[in-house]
Amino acid sequence: MSLNPRIDGKTPVIVQGISGRAGRLHSRLMREYGTNIVGGVSPKMETREIYGVPLFPDCRTAVKATGATASVALVGAMQLLDAITEAVTAGIRYIVTPTEGTPVHDALKAQHLTRKAGVVWIGASTPGMAVAGESKLGFLPDESLRPGPLGLMSKSGTLSYEAGYRLARRGVGTSVWVGVGGDPVKGTRFADLVPFYATDEQTAGLLIIGEIGGHDEEDFAAALTAHRFEKPVFALIAGRSAPEGVTMGHAGALVHGSHGTFEAKRAALEAAGVTVFGSLNEMVAGVCARLR
Repeated sequence: MSLNPRIDGKTPVIVQGISGRAGRLHSRLMREYGTNIVGGVSPKMETREIYGVPLFPDCRTAVKATGATASVALVGAMQLLDAITEAVTAGIRYIVTPTEGTPVHDALKAQHLTRKAGVVWIGASTPGMAVAGESKLGFLPDESLRPGPLGLMSKSGTLSYEAGYRLARRGVGTSVWVGVGGDPVKGTRFADLVPFYATDEQTAGLLIIGEIGGHDEEDFAAALTAHRFEKPVFALIAGRSAPEGVTMGHAGALVHGSHGTFEAKRAALEAAGVTVFGSLNEMVAGVCARLR
C-alpha cells in the first residue's frame, strides 16, 4: 500500500479527547500554528465548544458535520484502539496518536485495521507530523518547523526537535516531517514512506533519525534499494554508545544479538547509499552542505 502523508492548511482536522488537559492545550497550539481544526470529540460534553471549536459526541457525527479527514487522538492508552476504530469507521483518512504505553495487541489490531482501510496512521508514541508552514498534527515545536526541501522521519521526538531546530537556523527547512514513533508496532514505518518521498516534488533529500533496536532502519535501507531512490539520504542513529544490556527509553529499542545494533544499522544503510553521521553536529553540517 502506498501512503501519502502530505496535508496542508486546508485539511480539516478533529481532535479526539479535546476536553482533556492535553487535548485543550495542544488543540490551541495547533490552531495557533495554522492547523484547520474544525471540531472536537468528547463523549461527555459539558459545553458546546472549546476555544471556539465545536464539540461532538463521536467521530461519525463530527465528520458528518465538518467533513473532517484527519484526526489527532489525545486519549489514554487503554482507549486508543477504540478511538482509532471509531475514526476509521467514520471515514477519517489520517490519524495521529501521540499516546504512549499502547498495549502491543491493541497496536497490532490498529495496524491491521488502518492498513486494510488505506488510512495513514502515525503512531503510537509519536510527536506527530507536519508540513512546515501549513499544518501540524501533534506537538512538534514551531521553532523547528521551517518550510524547505528536506523530508524528515524520526523515531525520537526530542532528538528530532533539536535536529529540526538546528537545521532551520542554518537555512534548511523540511517538506514533510513524520514522527513514526518508538514503539515496536507502529502504524507507519520508515520503509512505508520511501515511495512517497521518492516522488514528492517538494522533497530534495531525506533524513531519518533512528535508534538502536528493532530492524526499521535495515528495512528502510532495503526499501531504498528496491525503489532505486535517487535523492540524497542521510541518517543519524541514536544509541551508539549505549552499554550492552541497558534498557533504552523506547519500547522498540531492543537489541537481539547482532541484530538491531548501531553497527548493523550503519552497515545496512551505507550499503544502500545513505550517509550515516556520528553526531548531531556532523549531521547538521553535512545536510546543510548538500541542501542549502
